[in-house]
Amino acid sequence: MSVTATIRAKLTQAFEPVRLDVINESHLHAGHRNSPGTGESHFRVRIVSPLFSGKSRLARHRLVNEALAAELKGGVHALALELHAPGEAVK
Repeated sequence: MSVTATIRAKLTQAFEPVRLDVINESHLHAGHRNSPGTGESHFRVRIVSPLFSGKSRLARHRLVNEALAAELKGGVHALALELHAPGEAVK
């Protein structure tokens, strides 16, 4: 399974999102220092989930980091997060 598919599956299971975008941005970082060059190292994730209601931005980030701990210890070099509860403004 690809890293993108693994991230999508884990976040779907953990947060039951009403919206989930997993965007592989690795091509934007090809050749950068510390980039592993795997093609699956830099991601942007947008999640809208009721589980984020009433939680601070920091608490939301911690929850996602916990859900993706194995990937962050492995080949994922960068993870940009946009985390919202339903009804909050989303880009």
